Amino acid sequence: MDEAGAAKIIASPDQPHQHDFEELIIGIEGQLEHFIDFNTTTIDAPLVSFVTKGKVHRVIPKLKNGKCDMWVLRFKSEFISETIFQLYAGYHDHATLKLRSGECFNQLVRLCEIVRYAMQQETPDLGVVKHLLSALFIMIESERSKISPGENGLAATENTTLQIFLRILEENYHRPLGVDFYAEKLFMSARNLNLICKNILHQTVTELIETRKLIDAKNQLAHSDKNISEIGFDLGYNEKAYFTNVFKKRTGQTPSEFRKEMKRLFS
Repeated sequence: MDEAGAAKIIASPDQPHQHDFEELIIGIEGQLEHFIDFNTTTIDAPLVSFVTKGKVHRVIPKLKNGKCDMWVLRFKSEFISETIFQLYAGYHDHATLKLRSGECFNQLVRLCEIVRYAMQQETPDLGVVKHLLSALFIMIESERSKISPGENGLAATENTTLQIFLRILEENYHRPLGVDFYAEKLFMSARNLNLICKNILHQTVTELIETRKLIDAKNQLAHSDKNISEIGFDLGYNEKAYFTNVFKKRTGQTPSEFRKEMKRLFS
């Protein structure tokens, strides 16, 4: 994506939307305004953003010093299925990451160029492309660790536990399950799991479960014709009143009020 592409999107930006593929954005120059999980952030390049499928989001690339240059790679989750749950966990609450300029970031750009070259062949070798894409994410994770260096053994263990918890959460958040279920899956006490979540994400396990349910609830309210009781039942709330109370407590709006607001936004 170059200056002309950015100017076109700025002039007529997409509405918040979701898609059935994964999307990796690597920003070389310019800015990225990103609306995701119903929050908006603006970050200067160099940057990387990973959008998991089903997330309601909108990206608006912007010029900075008259320049905008970004790579956008889209792929199905099954293409790198062996790493996709780890990616979901790693990018759970921070889709866009500011990176440092330099040779390591330049290597990411070169990998993108190699991916494009491979896909432009008459018969692309998808096995090669798969390994290139996996290498991209490995390099991004390496850069992420440099931004927050000094993780000791205990912190590394806690981070691994958190990632496993988020993976299990992604598979089960729609069920009426509490802290004890997830703690048992991780062979630890509910207290210790809560301490890890509070230490890293500053939320309790219950808050994280509700946050994940809330994101899905907002998606369904904005993009489906299901009634509020059906949406609540889909997410493990057996009573509409309880679902409404939880939703309003977390958002300040009832599900009906939120749906009306989204309809006005999308129209």
